[in-house]
Amino acid sequence: MALKVLTPLTIHEEFALKVLQTNRKDKIMNFAPIIVLTVLVLLFSVVLGSSFLSAANFTAILNQLAIPLLVALGLTFVILLGSIDLSIDGTIAMSASFLGVLVLNSSTDFDMGFFAVIFAVGSSVLVGLLVGTIHVHLRIPSFMVSFAFMHITRGLGLMSYRGQRPMILDEAFRAIPTTFFMGIPFITWVALGVLLVCIFIQEFTAFGRYIYAVGTDETVLKAVGVSVNAVKIKVFALAGFCFGVAGVLAAIRNPLGGGVGVVGTGLMFPAQAAVVAGGTALAGGKGGVRHTIVGVLIITILENGLLIMGVNPFIRTGIQGLIILAAVALTVVRSAKAISK
Repeated sequence: MALKVLTPLTIHEEFALKVLQTNRKDKIMNFAPIIVLTVLVLLFSVVLGSSFLSAANFTAILNQLAIPLLVALGLTFVILLGSIDLSIDGTIAMSASFLGVLVLNSSTDFDMGFFAVIFAVGSSVLVGLLVGTIHVHLRIPSFMVSFAFMHITRGLGLMSYRGQRPMILDEAFRAIPTTFFMGIPFITWVALGVLLVCIFIQEFTAFGRYIYAVGTDETVLKAVGVSVNAVKIKVFALAGFCFGVAGVLAAIRNPLGGGVGVVGTGLMFPAQAAVVAGGTALAGGKGGVRHTIVGVLIITILENGLLIMGVNPFIRTGIQGLIILAAVALTVVRSAKAISK
């Protein structure tokens, strides 16, 4: 019986095999979050029955995911760069506080109406521009710059109302949390509108392609004359816009003004969980907005189901932490780059 001699692969064949293996692994990872989401829905449907499957709970989920979706969208673009933004909690608190003191309220004489929304969101965009500019021009890691701005922006928010928490008196704003269109909360429609804008930017603009390129290997963009620094600054500004809208919605959802200075506290953690659970790699260059939608649904449905079951909130937070750990482990495995930008 003749023995079959194994001939060594050529360089071309080895490269082709490597590409095939990488593509196969990426396909598995792309479907993994969808599988997790499906399992969660089926599990809670069986365990909780009508309590989970009711129309009222479906509406509650849609209402619950609006602000986390906005925060996660902004963070997604930053993570695609391979960077991180820790200013989320403070920026949202600042935006919410500015809105509270600039519309008709119980603490100040301002009554700017819709222009208060423009000012609140604009201030958040400005924060994003500052974070991005300092990061790229002074070459300070993004997590350090944004961490500093988390405290700066929270301080500005607290200073804006000087200890007298404003109660929103504008009837138009007070009506928004209870306004529905086609059975979906108005607040959720706003989040979905921002989602469509983000999908358009990512899928149909050169800027969206540049974001992926920076996260993959920014030297390629530099070689063709694209300003990598400008791309990074614009991404942080875009993130600031998303955080600002989230802050405005958070203030509107809480028109009595209780704790507007800390309204953003705790929003960064679930946003990061949603982004990485959806499959966006922390090293940058892989994932995106569509992945984040799945991630936000995973975190929101998990939170909703555990809440209905009466699980201790500290345990719920611990479960989210385990999800982040598992998701990060998976994204690091499929990327050899360091997570340090």
